[in-house]
Amino acid sequence: MNRRVVPVASVCLFAAALLRCALGADDALQNDAREALRRAVGFYAGKVATHGGYVYQYSADLAKSEGEGKTDGDTVWVQPPGTPAIGMALVEAYKLTGEKSCLEAAKAAAESLLQGQLRSGCWNDRVEFDPERRAKFNYRVDPPRKKKPGFNWSSFDDDKTQSALRFLMRLDQVLSQSDSRLNEAVRLALDAVCKAQHANGGWPQAFEEPAPSTDHPELRASDPAEWSRKYPGGDYWVFYTLNDNAMADTIATMFLAAEVYGDERYRQAATCGGEFLLLARMPEPQPAWAQQYDFEMHPCWARKFEPPAITSRESEGAIEALLRVYEETGDRKFLEPIPRALEYLQQSLLPDKQFARFYELKTNKPLYFTRDYELTYDDSDMPTHYGFKVDNHLAKLTARYTKLAKLDQAGLSELRAARRADKERPKPGELREVIAGLDVRGAWVEEGRLRYHGSQDDTTRVIRSATFIKNLAMLSRYIGG
Repeated sequence: MNRRVVPVASVCLFAAALLRCALGADDALQNDAREALRRAVGFYAGKVATHGGYVYQYSADLAKSEGEGKTDGDTVWVQPPGTPAIGMALVEAYKLTGEKSCLEAAKAAAESLLQGQLRSGCWNDRVEFDPERRAKFNYRVDPPRKKKPGFNWSSFDDDKTQSALRFLMRLDQVLSQSDSRLNEAVRLALDAVCKAQHANGGWPQAFEEPAPSTDHPELRASDPAEWSRKYPGGDYWVFYTLNDNAMADTIATMFLAAEVYGDERYRQAATCGGEFLLLARMPEPQPAWAQQYDFEMHPCWARKFEPPAITSRESEGAIEALLRVYEETGDRKFLEPIPRALEYLQQSLLPDKQFARFYELKTNKPLYFTRDYELTYDDSDMPTHYGFKVDNHLAKLTARYTKLAKLDQAGLSELRAARRADKERPKPGELREVIAGLDVRGAWVEEGRLRYHGSQDDTTRVIRSATFIKNLAMLSRYIGG
């Protein structure tokens, strides 16, 4: 008797097709999305994570990794898209799907961050676990060292401390504050953020200790009588900083802290941050913002390619932050400087509708640097590591201002509620592409290079944390929708 042998794979495909018919297309895609989520989280938490934490990207075989520099398995990254950003994605995925693997991975990421909380209260760009490297840092969980206590600068730059806090607060909320170590670490960090805020509402780029009590809270921003066109050096990170959205990120984080814990101190800190932005707006004819201010509220040098100047990107960030403060408080004084600032920025656009990053004080001439870091008006020899020209977002900011300015208190309340609601559910076609992109391990691998491994590095396929975060969010929103 002839017998036809049916391959096992064909049987599985046939069974899957029957299941889809029985469940319906949406239910079947739900199942596929959930299975993809489990595989992706299993791979990232089980194979990619080291010490519970993550860095920016990895070679496809996981042999090499990097954050803002080469890393090994004993370094995890704080600065997004590192450990806090992945942790937040895992927490949100758990809230939407109930998948316990997401919660367990988020807890592991949180523990990694607790191991990197500095004695000053917050975080810097990385956490070191190698004993020799770790000894160079003054981590809170380690025994104090009287001799050479180690690096202890908590940083607001590039969303380091803020992203860590947002993730840990959301996890603490999901756990109903039942983890006493986690809750204690978050409260200590929030207290450090409040103490690092100056009397005028400004925060430095980084801090070791609470802000001094010798501030001049009444000072408004003004042009210095003169400023050096040569980089003077110095500890610029102690000054009031808007660079890389530091103020806006801190304000948003403190509003979230007020929401999670119901503590008015955090809301007051966020609102005072808005007050600082009102003080920091420069006078006419340049009614916008600088990147950094000294204690006399004059724009000042930061790094050797960041001169005293009006800065377009930071001005847009200040406007966005003021809109957020108005949305939360309903106090129209936070809207008052925006129309004129938008008008000034519109007038400052380059012919190609980009901004120069820097505009000279008083003259408003675009400022650039040569590759030898000489300040110039000429854009023909700029270094490539920094955005000396940036895109503009004026249309979006103008539309947001126009919308908010029309709302009364009831409308603002509705807007806040809508902002906290889940994002739009992804389209099935987009989701299927994400699911199909997983390899047999549960990894999303894509074409790419490792930036910090040198020009001779032969890596052409990478695994990116930013891609994992984006795709995990898409899967969980579909499942939770």
